[in-house]
Amino acid sequence: MNYGSSACGALAEQMRPSGPLHTIAVMTTLANRVYTALLVIDVQAGVVASAHARDEVVANIAALVGRARRDGIAVIWVQHADADLPVGSEPWRIVAELSPADDEPLIAKNYGDSFEDTDLESTLADLGVGHLVVVGAQTDQCIRCTIHGGFTRGYDVTLVADAHTTEDLSAWGAPPPDQVIAHTNLYWAQQGAPGRRANVAAAAEVVW
Repeated sequence: MNYGSSACGALAEQMRPSGPLHTIAVMTTLANRVYTALLVIDVQAGVVASAHARDEVVANIAALVGRARRDGIAVIWVQHADADLPVGSEPWRIVAELSPADDEPLIAKNYGDSFEDTDLESTLADLGVGHLVVVGAQTDQCIRCTIHGGFTRGYDVTLVADAHTTEDLSAWGAPPPDQVIAHTNLYWAQQGAPGRRANVAAAAEVVW
């Protein structure tokens, strides 16, 4: 698999859709960015071990990955590392149900926003991507940071309602995880900004 964007230029053309696969217009404010990518964030063993509806969410993500590959949509993986998820450890590894292909970019990150101090932006630029379909974990941390990070950078962002999750942090004052997920879906569907679109869709209803 490709860590970062060093090989992305060579891969960009082969990963671009070969036909008119986009059934909605991309509104992004970014010039010449007409393609869509599926962004799979932090679906790692240690991140989702205690996550709400873990198996259902991972299954929905796996189905979307399969559909994206069949439809010629770029799949980009994000993998977090920190003191609790040291690189190479079992908790750091992407879950067994998911397997990045060798030609799919894998972005290593250390911050909540997947754009911060990573090659994500240059990878997306090389692929001509202006619309992000976002799945993964955790809803109230890296998912929220990344969807806002992408939107403020000019991307259209679709959050997949039943393909993101978080753990129960109610002991620290957070709402129960199902309510965190529901509220994130609710408020993201209401976002708007000039020249770009925020959207929420169920996995079965995602439009590239």
